[in-house]
Amino acid sequence: MALRIYKPTTSAQRFKSGLNFMEITKTGPEKSLIKSQNRASGRSFGKITARGIGGGHKQHFRIIDFKRNKRDIVARVASIEYDPNRTANIALLNYEDGEKRYILAPLGLEVGAKITTSDKTEIKPGNSMPIGKMPIGTVVHNVELIPGAGGAIVRSAGTGAVIAAREGNYVHLKLPSKEVRKVHTSCYATIGQLGNVDWKNISLGKAGRSRHMGRRPKVRGVAMDPASHPHGGGEGKSGTGMNPKTRSGKPAFGKTRRRRKPSSRFILSRRKK
Repeated sequence: MALRIYKPTTSAQRFKSGLNFMEITKTGPEKSLIKSQNRASGRSFGKITARGIGGGHKQHFRIIDFKRNKRDIVARVASIEYDPNRTANIALLNYEDGEKRYILAPLGLEVGAKITTSDKTEIKPGNSMPIGKMPIGTVVHNVELIPGAGGAIVRSAGTGAVIAAREGNYVHLKLPSKEVRKVHTSCYATIGQLGNVDWKNISLGKAGRSRHMGRRPKVRGVAMDPASHPHGGGEGKSGTGMNPKTRSGKPAFGKTRRRRKPSSRFILSRRKK
C-alpha cells in the first residue's frame, strides 16, 4: 500500500502523509462480526490508569479470528478491509459451510484466493499450519505461544518472523525485533508477511490527527515539578538526573524485564537495540 502525500495548502498539510488505501476493496465492515466498544479514556473507576489516552473517533471493534481453528475447510477471500483498531488490514473469509470470519491480511493476499487451516497445507500467504511442519526460512505471522490459545505475537503491519532452525520439540523463531525465541512445534502460525508495510512511514503532520486516534498530549517529566515526577524540578533544563524513571519511580531505561520471568527460558538471543 503506497503513501499519499498531501499538497502543502496549509501549515498542517505541509508534512502530512497517509495511506492511499489501494488494497481496500470494501468500505463497510461485516455487521455480524462487529461489536461496540465502551471506552473509559484511560481511566478505571474514574482514576487515570493509562496516561495520555482519551477522546478519539468512535469505532466498532472487528472480531478477528486469531485461533484459526476451522480445520480442513476451504475459505475464499471475500474482501480486504481497513480496521481502525489495528495497524494491519483485515481480510473477510467466506467458508464453504457458510460461516464468515475476519483474519489479518498478509502481503499478497487477493480477493478470490482460497486458503485453509490444516496440519499440512500449501506454503502460501494466508494458509495456517503448525509451525513445526513448515520448512526452515518460512516467513510467518500471528504466531501462537501456547498451542490452541490463538496468535499472540507478530500481529503488527508489515511484520514477519522467520523460522530459523528446529531443536527437538521446539522451533527457533527470529522475531521482527531480532530476538530469537523457542516456540513449540505444535503451535499454529499463519504463512506470509503482514501487509500494509508503508504504515510505519506515515507522517501525521498535525496534533489534531493524534487526537482523532485517542492520543492526548504528553508532558515531559523534566518539565514538571518535583512533586509530580522524579525528573521534575531544578533550575532551567536540568535533565533527568541519576537514572531515568517512570512517574512512579521505577527504572525506565536499559534492562527492565523482570528477573526470573518463567518465559525467559525460551529466549535464546535478546532483541537488539
